[in-house]
Amino acid sequence: MQRLVSLYNLLLSKLSYIDWLGPLALRLYLAPVFIGVGLHKFANWDDMVAWFGNPDWGLGLPLPGLMVLLAASAELIGGLALLLGVATRLVTIPLMFTMLVAAGTAHWNNGWFAIAPGDPDTSTAKVVAMLGIPAAERSLENSVGVGERLEAARSLLKQHGNYSWLTERGSFVILNNGIEFAATYFIMLLVLLFTGAGRWFSLDYWLSRRLQGIPR
Repeated sequence: MQRLVSLYNLLLSKLSYIDWLGPLALRLYLAPVFIGVGLHKFANWDDMVAWFGNPDWGLGLPLPGLMVLLAASAELIGGLALLLGVATRLVTIPLMFTMLVAAGTAHWNNGWFAIAPGDPDTSTAKVVAMLGIPAAERSLENSVGVGERLEAARSLLKQHGNYSWLTERGSFVILNNGIEFAATYFIMLLVLLFTGAGRWFSLDYWLSRRLQGIPR
């Protein structure tokens, strides 16, 4: 047993040499996501302002122009900062806030899933439903209907469309637009808030060494 503990501690000590991989992977994953959505908001400014402000088919937020400016700026500047690894802990805060706002305004009423599961037997909600969570049970019931609609759509496409061509890059799904992606990005940003940008491949690391007078 003592030998296993020693081997485990040795493994942990070796992993410390590459502990920068985790933060780097998170940054490289998140950066293009936020840069892309930020650029999209600026490029489609009028449509975004209309969607942010309209209470009937949009978000119904006050001062929609200001809200779009704040969200797009946080996403674009924050995404670039994540890419470079500069002020990483600082920029995660407004980005996490935008994810909370997005989850609460645009996605909350749609539940958890970004893409509606069409098979209740393989839905991740099944595990939660076993605990008696009403929302998960409703999700499983919804999956039955989703599966029926998908099967009807496939049948129509097989009869009247080039189904093999339409599905050669992936299956058809029903967009649920739930909070799943926003929550996932929030958690990833939360990790970066505590870990920072990581060593070697971030400006934060080199600036810190420079300020502390550590030689290269």
